[in-house]
Amino acid sequence: GETEEETLRVDMLENQIMDFRMSLIMVCYNPDFVSQLPGKLKLFSNFLGDRKWFAGEKLTFVDFLMFDVLEQNRIFEPKCLEPFKNLKDFMDRFGALEKVAAYMKSSRFQKMPINNKMAKWGNKKL
Repeated sequence: GETEEETLRVDMLENQIMDFRMSLIMVCYNPDFVSQLPGKLKLFSNFLGDRKWFAGEKLTFVDFLMFDVLEQNRIFEPKCLEPFKNLKDFMDRFGALEKVAAYMKSSRFQKMPINNKMAKWGNKKL
């Protein structure tokens, strides 16, 4: 982040995103994940609020992390973002970034696998 507030928001969110990702990975061990998903998404929706990006007006690395984890959750539970317009708008905005959009259209991009071969879900190419 460029401002002190943006830097604080980035620092705060980085570990929360990684914890959120781990909760999806642990779904193989915790069937309650799906029932807990709306509450977790609401926290991130509230954190984003009406900002363009999670730290503020400038794109930071936590936006890349969040896009990745939200997309993985959307692959797992396609309608999970429906109650959260600001998260859906964030996903659209991030996915429309010129270089991101070009990469996602390229042959290098793979939506899956997102987990290793030992996982019960997300371990195979689509």
